Amino acid sequence: MKLAIVTHNVIKGDGQGRANYEITRRALEQGHSVTLVADHIDTALVDLGAKWIPIQPRILRKVNLFKVYEFAKRADTLLEKGLAREMDVIHGYGHTLSVPHHINTSQFVHAAWKRSPFHSAKQDKNLYGAYQWTYSTMNSKWEKVSFGQAKRVVAASHTVYQELQDIGVTRDRMSVVLNGVDLSEFHPADPKPDRASLGLPGGDTPLAVFVGDIRSPRKNLESVLQALVNVPNLHLAVAGRVEGSPYPKMAADLGIADRVFFLDFRRDVAQILRACDFFVFPSRYEACALVILEAIASGLPVITATTTGGSEVLTPECGILLSESDDVPGLTRAMAELAGDPERRQRMSKAAWDRAQLYTWNNIADQYLDLYREVAA
Repeated sequence: MKLAIVTHNVIKGDGQGRANYEITRRALEQGHSVTLVADHIDTALVDLGAKWIPIQPRILRKVNLFKVYEFAKRADTLLEKGLAREMDVIHGYGHTLSVPHHINTSQFVHAAWKRSPFHSAKQDKNLYGAYQWTYSTMNSKWEKVSFGQAKRVVAASHTVYQELQDIGVTRDRMSVVLNGVDLSEFHPADPKPDRASLGLPGGDTPLAVFVGDIRSPRKNLESVLQALVNVPNLHLAVAGRVEGSPYPKMAADLGIADRVFFLDFRRDVAQILRACDFFVFPSRYEACALVILEAIASGLPVITATTTGGSEVLTPECGILLSESDDVPGLTRAMAELAGDPERRQRMSKAAWDRAQLYTWNNIADQYLDLYREVAA
């Protein structure tokens, strides 16, 4: 097949960009021709045989709203001038095309995010908030056009699947293909890494871990800290940029600062996950959380909430799923249960690792290639 993937990023270090990278790599391995219409790519893919047609927006490039608009317009022109006729399958991501194409993948639905009470504009009543509101408003309109022009729309989680229905995408046009995880990067370790070398407390004290943006209330570190007050035998590692975060002060005010370790932004998250005992992440809104897959691949039991897109990968054997993200008593019970039962953690750890085997990037990419064959036929 001759495939064209139209997206902003095809790189390992980006959530959606990682999916694009793995699909491209797998397609090239199987002998397909891949053309990348993109702003940034991992040039190793060119070495493997991919063709890159760069679209690097020139007008107000640093303003993402204008960058998104210009990218889509230039990609439309490229397809209309002949690229579409050369390809068996054209795969866009969100608002990267507004002309007819075969598949569009949605990792995030702007219309749903705009409705969330935790949207940036509802938290920041300033110029930044006004920009974010405009950004979401325009993208809500543009993505609806893009999804309407695709023969098939792929949702990256069941949360996204429902949100797409809410904006009028019919079930008969949709598929769900979750994201994947790199098991060579995220995996259990026995023995666990030395905690002290990672800035964590040593010894056998149970250690939970939270990974995510801690500068806004959306990821809900707030509830985790409140629950931690009543689980005195538990410590917590927090990986996320500290500058501008209110949570170090909150931990101090709650009297738990000596049990919470703010690690700031880290590039060794895989090592940190392996050093901890379980993962806690009751996000108030998440379209599809890659970090849940990374946690189970690291052999960690997971505590999260149904509001966290991507939580469908969990089973009762490897995770505890709360029906409400702000259920602090329920979160307290779940954290206390795991902190106090190392044998249960060990059973859940094995189940988590076994579960992660279903979500290798090769498995996910193969699902896309099957879909490509279907639409090409």
